[in-house]
Amino acid sequence: AELRGSLGQPGSRLDMPLSVLGRDATAHLPRITGIERITLPSRPGRYDINGAELLYSLLNAPWLQSLLKVSLDLEWRFPKLFCPREHQIMVNSSEDQPWRGVRKLLQALISAHDTVAQKDYDPVLPPIPEHLPDDEEAMRIVCLVKNKQPLGATIKRSDLTGEIFVARVIHGGLADRSGLLHAGDRIMEVNGYPVDGLEPEQVIEILARSHGTLMFKVVPITDRPVNNHTMMYVRTMADYSPQQDPAIPCAEAGMGFRKGDVLEIVDQTDALWWQAKKLPSTSACAGLIPSTNMLRRKQREFWWSQPYQPHTCIKTYEEAFESEEGEFGGNVDGIYLPGFRRSLRLCRRRSHSTGSSQQSCHTRCPSSCYSALNNPYEEVVRYQRNPQDAHRLVALVGPSGVGVNELRRRLIQSNPGTFQGAVPHTTRAAKSCEESGREYHFINRELFENMVYNNRFLEYGEYRGHYYGTSLDAVKDILNSGRICLIDIEPHAIQSVRTHELKAYIIYVKPPTIDRMRTTRQNAQVTTNYYATRPFKEEDFLEMEEAARKLESHYCQYFDYIMVNNELQDSCVQLLTAMRKAQDEPQWVPANWIRPTEES
Repeated sequence: AELRGSLGQPGSRLDMPLSVLGRDATAHLPRITGIERITLPSRPGRYDINGAELLYSLLNAPWLQSLLKVSLDLEWRFPKLFCPREHQIMVNSSEDQPWRGVRKLLQALISAHDTVAQKDYDPVLPPIPEHLPDDEEAMRIVCLVKNKQPLGATIKRSDLTGEIFVARVIHGGLADRSGLLHAGDRIMEVNGYPVDGLEPEQVIEILARSHGTLMFKVVPITDRPVNNHTMMYVRTMADYSPQQDPAIPCAEAGMGFRKGDVLEIVDQTDALWWQAKKLPSTSACAGLIPSTNMLRRKQREFWWSQPYQPHTCIKTYEEAFESEEGEFGGNVDGIYLPGFRRSLRLCRRRSHSTGSSQQSCHTRCPSSCYSALNNPYEEVVRYQRNPQDAHRLVALVGPSGVGVNELRRRLIQSNPGTFQGAVPHTTRAAKSCEESGREYHFINRELFENMVYNNRFLEYGEYRGHYYGTSLDAVKDILNSGRICLIDIEPHAIQSVRTHELKAYIIYVKPPTIDRMRTTRQNAQVTTNYYATRPFKEEDFLEMEEAARKLESHYCQYFDYIMVNNELQDSCVQLLTAMRKAQDEPQWVPANWIRPTEES
């Protein structure tokens, strides 16, 4: 086809400049009938000459030069074998002997061109019958080579006619990549077996017994639906198992997922069942998952079927476990380290466990109790912080006693010029050794309650008649100064920091095994809600393990990084690496952080 397109149409005159043989060759060529010599530029293909570049590269190929030498030698040894027959080219009598081989080659090319151009390569089709019934349907024969990959299509049977149809073509599967089968096509035969009246399971058995090539005879769908292949990435807020879902059209084509998985939605054509891939993905074939509306309905049905629970948020125990002892403050390199006062930590736990904040479950804990019902999928995008932008907030979460506060303290102590904790607010009076803005922001009760009303606190609580809280402004002051703000929060405050302003990176600190905790916490002390300290007990380890299990069950979909606090020194290095990763590497973040809406 390339040769035909380059040398012209059948029967046309060959207008090919022989200067394609090269600049040195054209100097010795005589004028040939019907062909004028021209001067080519230094780079072939600069002029738009039909076929010139192709012929130039062909005649200058090393293998062709060798072939010409063989041709000249054979012509000299056996002159009778080289007798020109057609397409004779008249040349001047002054032609040099070495160019006889070139002339023979051109003759052969022209002869091959005419031979190819005069042949008809279209398939020979049988004649169309003169009398066709009006209801005759067009058929398509589809051949697919069966391999280890699934076919990537589902079938269904019409209850009215018993006909078998292609119900769905899975994105990335063999059928989808071939482009030959489409949803709605009616299957007539599979490998020569008629399928009308058969059950889908019987058709699947025929396919399972087949090896090598699969041949389908189908009636194509007349109005093919427009596929909605708009790509979208989501983070799942709920668990799903296709094997436990009786409503899924085909459980084998379904794809299960857990809370926090990132999915690539590749097809939303069906309003009830989408097609998606789990990231990172090693399979080219997508799987079926329920759409947002379908999964929301399933979640609500499951929620209403459960026994009534007044509040499902995680409650802290009467005693709060901490591995550090006593008050902590002071200066490191002239910088005071705020946010480590024991009263601040205890106020959050007592407030959360006793419910003194008078907030509803929906207000205090939207992530675990209600959010998954309303938004089972959270749209996410890939985000990498611009070096000129403010740093992302880093928030540590973990069960009481796991050592979150100790990890945060050690990291800030190691580099207080880079890492800093937010200065909390309180309504208690300042002591003689305290300064407003250093240990606390000391404000009156009326101003504190006004800030609560205007949602200016990430979290707050009451302890011994005084309010304590971490404000949004205190965190933003640190971020705007070019430093990384590192805070630890209670689980119910996760939604407060997941905003487009703070872009919080949530790190979950997980406790090690009970045997490991017995070893690492032999000399550690427990800080109780009553301002007392005591050694760890066996029941403390069991309660910490249970608290960690509940925390993961409710909030794991929001964790950007999970680490086990096995040994403090190693955990500090791991935490530092995670914080650098949050600031410098691309991460999946909610789409409304990049495209803020009124709700966000």
